[in-house]
Amino acid sequence: MEAQTDIQTYLERGRTALAQGQGREAAIAYAHGAQMEPTNPMVHLGLAEANLALGNYGVVQVACRRVQELQPQGGIENRTAQALLDLLDRRYERALQNVDSIISEDPGNAYLHAMRSYLLRALGQDYDANLARARAARLSYGGRFDNCFPPLETTYASGYNGRSIPAAPSQGAEPALERSDTTAEREREREPVPAWSRPNRMQRQVIRTRFMLSRYPGLVTNTLIVINVIVFILSILFPIVTAFGVQQNDLVMQGQYWRIFTAMFLHANILHIGLNMLSLFFIGRPVELFFGKVRYLVIYLLSGIIGGLAFLFLSPGATALGASGAIFGVFGALGVFYIVNRRSLGIYGRGAIGNWLFWLGLNLVFDFAPGSDIAVWGHLGGLIAGIILAFLLNPRLDRRRA
Repeated sequence: MEAQTDIQTYLERGRTALAQGQGREAAIAYAHGAQMEPTNPMVHLGLAEANLALGNYGVVQVACRRVQELQPQGGIENRTAQALLDLLDRRYERALQNVDSIISEDPGNAYLHAMRSYLLRALGQDYDANLARARAARLSYGGRFDNCFPPLETTYASGYNGRSIPAAPSQGAEPALERSDTTAEREREREPVPAWSRPNRMQRQVIRTRFMLSRYPGLVTNTLIVINVIVFILSILFPIVTAFGVQQNDLVMQGQYWRIFTAMFLHANILHIGLNMLSLFFIGRPVELFFGKVRYLVIYLLSGIIGGLAFLFLSPGATALGASGAIFGVFGALGVFYIVNRRSLGIYGRGAIGNWLFWLGLNLVFDFAPGSDIAVWGHLGGLIAGIILAFLLNPRLDRRRA
C-alpha cells in the first residue's frame, strides 16, 4: 500500500509539472515512478508526454511502444500512446479521433484536452482549439501546458501557447518529423477551413474575454474584496449608506427587499470587514479556480441572499450586515468539491476534507457560543445554500489515471 501511495505521488507530480510547462521536472518525477514500477503503463506514458515537451522525440517513440507492449489489449494509456505517435507522424486527424474517443471515457484528463487543443490548432480549427485549451486549464487548476507539444511546422503557425512560431524542424527529431509533407498532406493544408469552424466576430470576442479572464485566476475574489472595501469606506464617509442598506428585518417585511442583497456588502467596523475579507481571500480563490468564475459568483451571491432570507424568517425583528453568509456558502462549496472528488485528489483530498471539517466545526462552535453577537441563521443558511449549489454545479474530475 505504501508503494502504491508513492507511485501515485510521482504520477501526480508529473502531471502537475506538465500542466505548468515544466517538462524536465515531469520527466524526473516519471523516471522515479519507472524505477518503482517498471511495468506500469501510466509511468511510461508520462515519460512519453514529458519527453515530448523536452523535444526528445526518439524517447517518446520508445516510451509509447513500451506502453503498448504493457497494455496489448488496448486501454486509455495504449490509445493515448498511439495518439502521441500519430501526433509525431503529423497524422493530426487520426490522432484527434483517438483523443476524442478517450476523452469520452476520461473527460477529466487535462492533458488530453491540451493535446486536443494542439491537434485542432494544427488542423486550423482555432475556435474549438481555444475552447479545448480553456477546458484543460480548468481541469488542471490553471495550468497552461506551455511548450508541451512540438511547434507546428507551418510558416508562422499559431502555437499552442498563442505565440507565432516560425517553421523550423526540431533538432534530434525522428524521421517522421523531418520528412517532407506528402502531396496529399499539402493539399489538405490548402483546403479552406470549414465554415462551421470559423469563429465570427462575437465568437472571437468571447474567446478573447475568456482567455483574458483565465490569466487572472483570482479576479472575481479580488473584485468582491475591492467592492466590499469601497462600500465600507463610503459607509464611514456617508452613514446613510449603512442606514439605507443594512438588513433590518422589520423594514424588509415592509417591502424594502433590497436590504437582503445590500447588507452583504456592508460591515460594522474595521475588524469585521478585515476578518471577512481575509477569509474570502483564502477560501474564495481556490473555489473560484475549482468551479470557474461564473459558477463561483453564482454560489457567492445566492448563498448570501439565501442566508439573508434564513435570517429574515428565523430572526424576525433583528438586524444584520456583513458578507459572512456568502463566505460560509463559498466555504461549503469548497468542502463539497473535496468530498465529491476525494478519489481523484488522493491523499491530498483526505487531508483537505479533514482540514475543512475542523474549520467548519470551529466556526460553528463560535457561532453558537453563548453571548456571541452573530447572525447564526444567516451563517447556517449561507452554508447550506453553498453546499446545495456546489452539489448542483460541482465539476467532477473523474480522473481514471489518478
